[in-house]
Amino acid sequence: MLSLIILTALSIIAYVFTDELIPKLSELFIKAGIYGIDLCKTSKEKIPEAVGVVSGCVFLVTSFLFIPIVFGSSLMNREHFPHNEFAELLAALLSICCMLLLGFADDVLDLRWRYKLILPTIASLPLLVVYYVNFNSTTFIVPIPLRQFLGASVNIGFLYYIYMGMLAVFCTNAINILAGINGLEVGQSVIIAISIIVFDVIELRGDQYKAHCFSLHIMIPYLATTLALLKHNWYPSKVFVGDTFCYVSGMTFAVVGILSHFSKTVLLFFIPQIINFVYSVPQLFHIIPCPRHRLPKYSAETDLLQASRTLIVKKDLNFLSNLIIGILSNLSLIEKTEDDVSITINNMTLINLFLIKLGPTTEVRLTIFLMLFQILCTCIAFLIRYPMASYFYDTKI
Repeated sequence: MLSLIILTALSIIAYVFTDELIPKLSELFIKAGIYGIDLCKTSKEKIPEAVGVVSGCVFLVTSFLFIPIVFGSSLMNREHFPHNEFAELLAALLSICCMLLLGFADDVLDLRWRYKLILPTIASLPLLVVYYVNFNSTTFIVPIPLRQFLGASVNIGFLYYIYMGMLAVFCTNAINILAGINGLEVGQSVIIAISIIVFDVIELRGDQYKAHCFSLHIMIPYLATTLALLKHNWYPSKVFVGDTFCYVSGMTFAVVGILSHFSKTVLLFFIPQIINFVYSVPQLFHIIPCPRHRLPKYSAETDLLQASRTLIVKKDLNFLSNLIIGILSNLSLIEKTEDDVSITINNMTLINLFLIKLGPTTEVRLTIFLMLFQILCTCIAFLIRYPMASYFYDTKI
């Protein structure tokens, strides 16, 4: 418990340091040509891009400084040194560090989408190796209604490692595709981080004390540095976080989910991101035409955002495309207008869906509504995790 108090103090210092460092380094990003223009503003001011690398570096340095504190007493007695726990922490930080490097490379080089799937897989390899050496548990508990068919548990072997690798890929890209307005990427990550910390604190009294302490050792400095970044990324944004931040955040959540053995619970905190991914699938896989940018459309006259749209030529649609558009239209999940030659629908993101339901609105109001939705989904996640889980499992998921 003392180590957590010290870590909290270090994290407060990390917050202050990150808060001071971001504005001082912003001009360097612009001079290096790493900047963007806010498409949802009338101003064409250059805004530094990829500033998530700053908070990510401070987060990692804080975690490195904490290593001798958490393992200091054990160094005096090398025979009982917790090598497994030490290896887990190093592997976790190595995976996050790899993701920081690869994410910054993506921001600078503007890599193609296929590499966005490969990079998290590569960065998760140290994590998977340590999991194999320390645990190698590939068994999952079967829900009670299915046990008469599958038994109490099922060992899926190598498929479990594929699942963990896919978890890392999903977490990084799920945050990345639910983005495009000031404060959204960082805001959703802050809420997910707080959710995990609350879950860890609740579970500290259980039999997985060490696992949740490990999670807190990662999440507390991450939350502190991310809050500092949110201060500068909130509307009107003074910095853009870039893919670097999304990659680091996703890998951080994947790391604690895998090594602390609550990956399914972590996914529960990603309900809005899962909804956004499922809603986006027809465009992501080009079943329905997908433009390069699906940002909301900004009106300079009203200073409001409205749903962006894509034009589809009818002769380019196949049976599956028509079926998806028909179903979503009947469910009022898309707005569709058509003539004899073409169909116009909104781009299929959660942001545009909110704009369909809310109508044209300000950027900051839209971000707040999306954050409130994230919080609502977190409450639903805790409801599923505790009261409802007992109906499906005789042990906690």
